[in-house]
Amino acid sequence: MSRYEIAFSGQRVPGAQEDVVKANLAKLFQADAQRIALLFSGRRIVIKSNLDAASAEKYRATLERAGALVEVVDLDQRMEVEDVELAPPPAELPARPAAATDGAAPRPLIVAPRDEYMAAFAEVQAPDFGIAPVGEDLQDRKPEARAPQLDLSAFSLAPVGSDMGQAKSGPAAPPPDVSHLKLQD
Repeated sequence: MSRYEIAFSGQRVPGAQEDVVKANLAKLFQADAQRIALLFSGRRIVIKSNLDAASAEKYRATLERAGALVEVVDLDQRMEVEDVELAPPPAELPARPAAATDGAAPRPLIVAPRDEYMAAFAEVQAPDFGIAPVGEDLQDRKPEARAPQLDLSAFSLAPVGSDMGQAKSGPAAPPPDVSHLKLQD
């Protein structure tokens, strides 16, 4: 059993006015003006999918009465895959010399396009960064931390056990008088 989808791309029935069609679709879909404007953006928008033939025809007829031309697509036929010809493999590039390790400037990397989409990158000047040996740290070295230069000559140490000027606590408050309280059953 075939399955169908209903798609709309902003086309109207010949002779239908756009504002009337928009009003009809707004009433039909119970949608606001912003959503209806998206339907008329010119893009193909799938309204309903996975319908049987009778339901798809019912949707098409209803939308056509509202003034909108819709496309009914058989999903089973659309799923067929066409044969695609693959691009030929890239031509073998001449072997590149290893990256200079004597401090000389790196040689530019030659980039050959593999297909017509990559042809835009044919004249790219890219440096040859090379590959670091396994286990090498690629992060820049951090400078060693230096102790801050502070002038502490104005400070001195007090002898052990000396009073450092802490606030003295006052005498403890007397316990509250609870003699007038009694327990009853």
